[in-house]
Formats: sequence, structure tokens, C-alpha cells
Amino acid sequence: MPQYFIIDFDSTFTQVEALDELARISLKDHPDRKKIYKQIEDLTNAAMEGHLSFSESLAGRVKLLQANRSHLDLLVKHLRKKVSASFSRNRNFFKEHSDEVLIVSGGFKEFITPVVTKYFIKTENIYANTFVFDEHGNIIGYDPENPLSQEGGKVKLLRQLDLQGELFGIGDGHSDFQLKEFGLIKKFFAFTENIERKTIVEKADYVTPSFDEFLYINKFSRAISYPKNRIKCLVVGDVADEAVIQLGKEGYNIRIRAKIEDKYLQEAGILFCDEDTQPTEQQLEKAGRLKVIGCFGKAHRSICDFACEKGIIIFDDIKHNPRNSDFIPKRVMDFMNEGKTHTSANFPDLQPPRVNNAHRLIHIHKNVPGILAKINAIFALHQINIVGEFLVTNPRIGYVITDVNAGYDPQVLTELKAIEHTIKFRLLY
Repeated sequence: MPQYFIIDFDSTFTQVEALDELARISLKDHPDRKKIYKQIEDLTNAAMEGHLSFSESLAGRVKLLQANRSHLDLLVKHLRKKVSASFSRNRNFFKEHSDEVLIVSGGFKEFITPVVTKYFIKTENIYANTFVFDEHGNIIGYDPENPLSQEGGKVKLLRQLDLQGELFGIGDGHSDFQLKEFGLIKKFFAFTENIERKTIVEKADYVTPSFDEFLYINKFSRAISYPKNRIKCLVVGDVADEAVIQLGKEGYNIRIRAKIEDKYLQEAGILFCDEDTQPTEQQLEKAGRLKVIGCFGKAHRSICDFACEKGIIIFDDIKHNPRNSDFIPKRVMDFMNEGKTHTSANFPDLQPPRVNNAHRLIHIHKNVPGILAKINAIFALHQINIVGEFLVTNPRIGYVITDVNAGYDPQVLTELKAIEHTIKFRLLY
């Protein structure tokens, strides 16, 4: 059965509401700009939450814009920088499914098309409104005959298209949910990476804090192996707010506690702590999911050694060093995203380059002879081509990163995990 992906644009494919951003450009020098911005935002939210008809909201917003073609050029440049992070890193999905991805939006083709076509989305698969201009290039309205300018427009459009197959809807607003309400899509995924509307979340089949989550749930190929929103980050002690904000922007699930509690540490993939609130060896013994610790201060030597034996990397810095708030989260994210261990307190140093069109696998094991040979024997047995491989060791562990050609039997992962003396193994991307 064919599958189609019906994707919203504003606050879904992009992080922002385009008409709101257009108002900030077109009204930049208007004396009452703040008042008008607020009116436009209120009209947007009222429609998205189902409190005002879409047609009324759209008409009101366009009337307030006072925009022209030159403003649209500036808007497109701005929107290209505001594509949602999880959509941006999954460009290959759109390339692989260019025939099945449809952008369906109450926005306007004049700014949507030049943004989404950069992601292999076909022009003929973009459904949106169109502006009406006067002879001077000023926006004076829009095509009222377009179903997407009307109340229930997405429902009307999908009925006209009459797509035969399994349809998935991804969006953040009431008009997106209506597709499920009227039985036109199989499942509605409330997209909350940029904004979470309670009235929409409550009605959704699934809540997807990122596009990675949508791909993961439905077992589609994706840029990262495991959605970041599923990785919990426990924050305890005196940790800079700026550092926590950085991890939050990356999409990690943040939990803040006054002290380390076993039940939260055992669920965490990342721990942020300070010099006076470090985990004990007993706590680390039970923290099977923990991959990395960022310590704001100097980590205890005994904890560094024990964590190393458990395959847990630690990044630390001098207590109250002003660079902490930026240095530590960046090192943690470099490890989580690329496998880099540079400047760690307890792992051998490795800074592998990013390899495109490949999968990256990380294998941490006890430093005993023959492990690399066993790893490569598994790849050879399954006829998998290695495009890059890096091995570093210290007295306790060996750390191997292998980049392999895309496409392999999942059994490979099972066999790599089963190698004797393996401490931790994960598929990075």
C-alpha cells in the first residue's frame, strides 16, 4: 500500500510562523509595530487552537501585513535559516520519499516553495495559498478560490486529491488534526519541537517532539539512531543555566533535581553535576543507560577510573570557570553526536571526522588483545564495507569507531554487542 506524508509548514517544517515573521520585516519601521505584531500573533494562535475560523484569521493577518515582494525575498532568506533542526538533519528521508511527501499549508507558496524545494520536495507536491499583488508589488490579498484559504481547507484539499494509500499527518495545529477528525489520514502526529498546543496534543494519535521521533516510531531510515527526546539528561547541583539550555535546544529530555536520586540516574543517558554532587561508584554500577557525565568542577579521580571501566565518559573543568557553561555541553554533544572524546577526563583521545552516507558504530571494550580483529571479522562475514575505522586505548579500555556503508542486517549489531569483553556498544547514526 502506498504511503503519503502530509506535512505542515509553519511551526512544523520551520520553527516559526511565517506570516508573523513577515510582519516583523514589513512593519519594522511602523510606529505601532508592537501592537500590530501582537494582533497578528493572536490571530495565528486563535486559528491554530481552533478558537477562530482559519479564513477569518488569514484575512485579518494579511490585511495587517503591509508587505510587498521585497519583504518576501527577505522572509525567504530568514526562513531558510529557521528550518526545524530534526527536519534539516533528515534531508535524505525527503530525497528517498520525494514522491510521497506533500507540504500542505495555509501559508503561501511565494515563501514556502523556495524553502522546501531545497529538501528535494517536488513543486507539484506543495499545496498552499497564493498572494494577490497590485501593480507596485504590494500584497493586497490572496486567492479566495483556493480551498486552503477557507475554513476546513486542508480537509477540502485532501478530499479533492483522493490519495489512495496509508496517509500520515504531521503538524502542530487544529487544521492538521481535522484531517484525522474527518477520517482522511490514518494517524495524526502532533509535532511539538517548536510549539506545544495543549488542545492539539490531547487529540493526537502520537506526540512527536521531533521528526526523528516520527521516523523512529514508524521504523523509517533516519539521520540519528535514537531520538534525542528519548534520551534523559539528569541535572543536579550548581550547573549553569546556559549549559542546560544548550542541551534542551538539542532536544534532550531534561530533568532537574536537587541531588542524585538512583531512580533518575538509572534512567539517564547524560548526567550534569557539579564538583560537590558527584555520583558514587555504587550509583554508577546501576546506571546502565548512562553514557556521559559533564562535571562542572573537577571529577574525583576514583570516579573517573570507575566510570571508564563502565564505558562512561567524563568531561570536567575547573570549578566556576566562566567557560564551563559553553565548554562542557559542547564536549558532551560532540561525544553524543559524533563520538568525539577530545579533552575527556577518563577516555583515550579521539576526534574522528564526520563521514557522510555511512553508519557510525561505537564499541567500548576492555583493553585486551584481539577485539578489533573480532569486530572486523563480523563485518567481513556479512560483507559490509568499512569506510573508516579508528581505535584508541588506555590501560583500561579500547575505544573503536567504525564507519560502514549504509545498509546492513540488524543481526550485525547483535553480534557486535555479544563480543566477549564488550562494555558498551551503540549505533550513533
